[in-house]
Amino acid sequence: MVNKFLIIEARFYDDILDGLVEGAIEKLEINGFEYDRLQVPGALEIPAAIAMAADTSFFLGFVALGCIIRGQTSHYDIVSNESARGLMYLSIEKKLAIGNGIITVENTEQAWDRARASRKNKGGGAALAAIKMHSIKALYS
Repeated sequence: MVNKFLIIEARFYDDILDGLVEGAIEKLEINGFEYDRLQVPGALEIPAAIAMAADTSFFLGFVALGCIIRGQTSHYDIVSNESARGLMYLSIEKKLAIGNGIITVENTEQAWDRARASRKNKGGGAALAAIKMHSIKALYS
């Protein structure tokens, strides 16, 4: 029986992602779940990677982790909005259990505050959200 989640990591900011992943792994392990990890270039690639992995029966759900820091162009808005839209589409239309841990921040200080497991632990929160959505899905399957 499948007991595994997939953590998808947009490794654009490696050090910040290490913090997000640490929190996600901790919550998955505490709750008795296994996991695989998959790295993608950036947040825009996360929904596509989930869609590809969802075509298998290997995973109960998905933990999307990334960091988008506002710059001086409108690229921040596009990446933030489109990655969130892609995840929401997969959650609703494909009925996938996804925890969205793509943090959107103004600067690296805010990113670290959200990424560290000892602070806001958004990676851990995303893992818990994926676990909860899986349990809701299981109620109606």
